[in-house]
Amino acid sequence: MTTLPLAPPAPARHAAALQAALTQLEGVILGKGPQIRLALSCLLARGHLLIEDQPGVGKTTLAQALARTCGLHFRRVQFTADLLPADLTGVSVWDAPSASFRFIEGPVFSELLLADEINRATPRTQGALLEAMEERQVSEGGVTRPLPQPFFVIATQNPAAFVGTSPLPEAQLDRFLMTVTLGYPDVRAERLLLETGGRSLAVRDLPAVLSAPVLLAMQAEVDRVHAAGPLLDYLQVLARATREHPALAGGLSPRGLLALLAAARGWAYLAGRSMVLPEDVQAVFVPLAAHRLTLRDPATPLPRVLERLLADTPIP
Repeated sequence: MTTLPLAPPAPARHAAALQAALTQLEGVILGKGPQIRLALSCLLARGHLLIEDQPGVGKTTLAQALARTCGLHFRRVQFTADLLPADLTGVSVWDAPSASFRFIEGPVFSELLLADEINRATPRTQGALLEAMEERQVSEGGVTRPLPQPFFVIATQNPAAFVGTSPLPEAQLDRFLMTVTLGYPDVRAERLLLETGGRSLAVRDLPAVLSAPVLLAMQAEVDRVHAAGPLLDYLQVLARATREHPALAGGLSPRGLLALLAAARGWAYLAGRSMVLPEDVQAVFVPLAAHRLTLRDPATPLPRVLERLLADTPIP
C-alpha cells in the first residue's frame, strides 16, 4: 500500500467560511451531518444532487437552508404531470409596443433550483431540466441563453412504489453527481424537532455565510485539488471491480469514473486538503455509484453490495 502525504490545507479564509457554513446547516438540519457534507461537496464539485426519500423528512428544508447559507438565488418547482417544458425554461411572448418577441425566463434561471418530486413529471419535462443541467444553458427560439453561475439543481424523487411516478431513465440519472437519502431523524434530533416546532421559520432567517462569487472561486480551487498517480490507480481498480462484480449488471462508465474523481475532489476540499486521499473516494463512492449501477437480483439492497465491494477492494 502506498502512503500518500497529507497536503497543506485549503486557503484559510475559505476553510473558515466552509466550516461556518457547515455549522449553520447542521444547526438547522438536525442529525444529518454526512448528508449535509455530501450536498456541499456536490455543489463544490459543480454537480447536481438527487434526494430519494418519502415526503416529510426535510428535503425541501435542506435545499432552502443550503441556498440561504450559500447566498444563492433560490427557486422551487413542484413537478406535476401537467408541467410543461416551457413552464420550467421560459417562453417568448409577443411585445406589441416593441413589435418583437420578449423572452420571459422560467424558474430554471436561478442559482439553486429545487425540482420537487421530479419523477411525477412527464419524461419530456424531465428531459428539459436535465438538458439544462448538462449544458448549463437554455435554447429557445433559436437563441441560446446561459444559465446563472453557479447553477446547482437539487431534485427530489419519491420511491417508485408511490402512485403517479415516472422513474428517470439511467441516462438521465447519470446527470446527477450524487444520490442521498435523508431517512428518519434519530431519537435525539426528533425530540428537539418536537420541542422547537420544526426549523422552517429558522431557515427563513439564516444569514448568508458564503456568496456566489466565493463559491465560484471555491469551485475553481476544487478543480485544482491534486490526484496523485496511486490515487488514480485506486479509482481504476474500483471501476474494474464494479465491472467484474457478479451481482452487478454493469459497472461504472468512464464518465462515471470522472464523476467519482470530481466528487472526491469536492470532499477533500471540504476537509481542507489540496490532495485527494483514498478515504475521500470511499466517502463519496456509494452516493455516486448507487444510481449509476443496477443489480442482477434486486432482492439485495444495492448500497450494501457497494459497501462490501468497497471493503473488499484493496488500495494499491
